[in-house]
Amino acid sequence: MLVENHSTKTIIQKLDLDGYIHQFEQFFARVKPVAMHGDVNQHYRHIKALSTLQFPEPKEVPSLDGQLARIKKQAVLGLDEIYAFAKIIMYFNALKALELPEPIRSWIGGIEVPDEVMKVLGYFNEEGMINSQIDPELFDIEKAIKINKSAIKEGLYKMVRSSALSDYLVDSQIHFQNGEETILVRGGFNNAIKATVVGRSSGGYFYVIPQKISALKERESELLSRQEEVIYRYCQKISAIFYTWERFLSYVNKEYDRFDHYQARVSFARVREYEFVLPRKEKGVKLTNFCHPAIDDPIPVTIDLNRSVMLITGVNAGGKTMLLKSILSAVYMSKYLLPFKCDAARTEIGHYKQIEAVIDDPQSVKNDISTFAGRMVEFAGLFGKNDAIVGVDEIELGTDSDEAATLFRVMLEALRERNITFVVTTHHKRLASLMGADDDVALIAALYDEEKRLPTYTFLQGSIGKSYAFETAERYGISAHLVAKAKVIYGEDKENLNELIEKSTTLEREMRQKIAGIDEKMEELERKKQQLEVTEEKLYEEQRKVLATLENRYNAATKRAQNALKAKESTEGRRLLNEAHKHKEKTKNKPVEMEKIQLNVGDRIKYRSHKGELIGLRGENATILVDGMKMRVPLSQIKRTGDMPKVVAPPKRKVKVTVEKNNASVSVKLLGMYGDEAIERVDKFLSDALVNGLDEVQIIHGTGGGVLSRLVTEYLNSHPKIKKFYRMPGNLGATIVEL
Repeated sequence: MLVENHSTKTIIQKLDLDGYIHQFEQFFARVKPVAMHGDVNQHYRHIKALSTLQFPEPKEVPSLDGQLARIKKQAVLGLDEIYAFAKIIMYFNALKALELPEPIRSWIGGIEVPDEVMKVLGYFNEEGMINSQIDPELFDIEKAIKINKSAIKEGLYKMVRSSALSDYLVDSQIHFQNGEETILVRGGFNNAIKATVVGRSSGGYFYVIPQKISALKERESELLSRQEEVIYRYCQKISAIFYTWERFLSYVNKEYDRFDHYQARVSFARVREYEFVLPRKEKGVKLTNFCHPAIDDPIPVTIDLNRSVMLITGVNAGGKTMLLKSILSAVYMSKYLLPFKCDAARTEIGHYKQIEAVIDDPQSVKNDISTFAGRMVEFAGLFGKNDAIVGVDEIELGTDSDEAATLFRVMLEALRERNITFVVTTHHKRLASLMGADDDVALIAALYDEEKRLPTYTFLQGSIGKSYAFETAERYGISAHLVAKAKVIYGEDKENLNELIEKSTTLEREMRQKIAGIDEKMEELERKKQQLEVTEEKLYEEQRKVLATLENRYNAATKRAQNALKAKESTEGRRLLNEAHKHKEKTKNKPVEMEKIQLNVGDRIKYRSHKGELIGLRGENATILVDGMKMRVPLSQIKRTGDMPKVVAPPKRKVKVTVEKNNASVSVKLLGMYGDEAIERVDKFLSDALVNGLDEVQIIHGTGGGVLSRLVTEYLNSHPKIKKFYRMPGNLGATIVEL
């Protein structure tokens, strides 16, 4: 948690974020400040990549800065301290075993553990102790300790069941007293047993260790001392290795903190269903459906702060202060990449170097300072800052409102020149009227429901709000008679002005509601349009599959005709050829033409079920890049899905096709081929194999990225003459096809 001067509240306390920060800190593997330093854009890319991954929960480890300082001085670390470093390294090794997305893969993969340090990991068992299996002496000691403990336990149980001691036993239980195993006996027990008293019970009984057991205890103490000596030798040996690799340990310790920052944010966002908003270089705050984490059931805030000053006026207890805190809280959480609830796609938050909140009453009897004087001290401090966003609650607090209005107007204008953005709440309209004509000042009104006589906790931009002081007083218990008398004294002219303000606010609110309704209808029409496009694409794909099936039937019928002609069955051959040509005629029906859209090199496109990029155009054909593989396809079979920056196409690879044939089998190699070339080659290859009466063939497509393998599988699934096909065992990049 960020710490400031103990005499003042921290910014997170002023913004009511202390509970939120405390909940977030529970997701850290070890205690650390919430803020991350470094390139925020790089942090954001790693967090978004990690959000797509299911990763193991990091091991809880203490801060190791002190241990690193001791390693530099060649000190001997304790076993638990050494194991803390081992847990960090083992966790990174576990991450490397996962299918990590970029840029996480490059980062974690770049952490190379030295062989000497890797060897240290093998010294430990799962409990963090030295594995006795690697050291015969330690193995013998641990074995002897187990035998001795068993003897102590067995000896005690024999004694509590002994008839000689039965008259003195209080119970037959084994009691732990000061860490020792004892039995509870009455006075006079020394007539039946020699034992050492280690304590007395509240009932006046004695906890004793029998003399026979004491000898076993001494033996146990001796064995434990020998065990500690062996472990200390290992600590000396490992500490010497750590001294050699101190810089690596310092680096991996720092990277563990970095990963801990990332995983804590991702895990917190998953549990709370929060979203991340990357701060932009441009100033301004645009919130859409933002919910302050301190409010249990908040009304989502949608607001656009695109000016250097935002003046919030309107009803008392209507949420003005919470709006101020929401804007500053969103800036704070975005600045440190902390997730929160909002519509992230429509939320934009600028980056500010500093965040200040002038919220509390600064009056202090101890320092003999008044409320207004305290405010002046706080404002004077702002003149030493720049590139900041400042929230001021009830700016006119503590002095005459008219005098304060002119003073604060001058100060706000001066501070704006220091690139400071202000969010200000006020109950008085004097300051709003003085600054309202400024193009760089945004007016916000907190709204009031006249019928229900309650604040709505919603806001209207571009308007001055009425304070509703009389209505609020009546709502909180002031008699209607007193309120009516106050209205008379207040004066009709000012009340008429308030009514005009309210009418203006009401008209603008109705206009905004109508605009919002039109926007909703536009969004609904856009959704329907997208649904129609998806349906159209599905129908087109189904038509393409039907045409492909008819084409396959034609090929199969042609093959049967050729076989019949070879057998000199000319009549049957002609009949089969006629049947084949009928299937061919069915394929001549052109597919339904989709709306032609101008395609350009660099567009994102979709070909069948594959997405890629258009990298070349020639006549009615196009060259596309799908999963790193070039393909030439008919222009009519691709659809644009969006524009993208041009990417320099890699040089064309030489295509080498080799068809091997012997008496038993035929194989075809597709290595290095374009997707459409490969499918054409496979189609011809299978037709030749069927004509020659082969029962089994082999298609060699390689492993690589798996694109050729996937295309071949899709083609074989649709071929009518394939009995079955399967991959050659061992992932050799070949498919066996039975005809």
